[in-house]
Amino acid sequence: MAKRSGGFGKALARRFLGVAVWLYRRSGGKIGGRMFGAPVLLLTATGRKSGRSWTVPVLYQPDDDRWVIIASNSGKPRHPAWWLNLGAQPDAVVQIGRETYLVTAVEATGEEREILWRRMADMYKGYDGYARKTTRTIPVVVLQRR
Repeated sequence: MAKRSGGFGKALARRFLGVAVWLYRRSGGKIGGRMFGAPVLLLTATGRKSGRSWTVPVLYQPDDDRWVIIASNSGKPRHPAWWLNLGAQPDAVVQIGRETYLVTAVEATGEEREILWRRMADMYKGYDGYARKTTRTIPVVVLQRR
């Protein structure tokens, strides 16, 4: 029999994220607007399979009129679902505090990726640990306003 993925742990994590998103929205980011000393935005993307909107809190840094996020998935072997969703449909919505913005996600490459990675890893030390933990290249994602 094939092992089922998810189960109780996945349902619990999804419920926790749902509460975190609700608190962020309700408080305009006063609750949940920072994690590990870093700012948090809400990213809403369209599910590549379901077509439903999914919202997740993500650490970020502003970069002029755009925002930088990391698709680390805590160093797990697979990309986070939100990054796979953005790969299928790069247009998304970002909420920072009470403000919302239409964005398009683009993966940073080359020298730009290295510069942005370093800035993000300097902000949150966990990213370097995640990179050591996995064999995949962790995407650095730029969210550009539309």
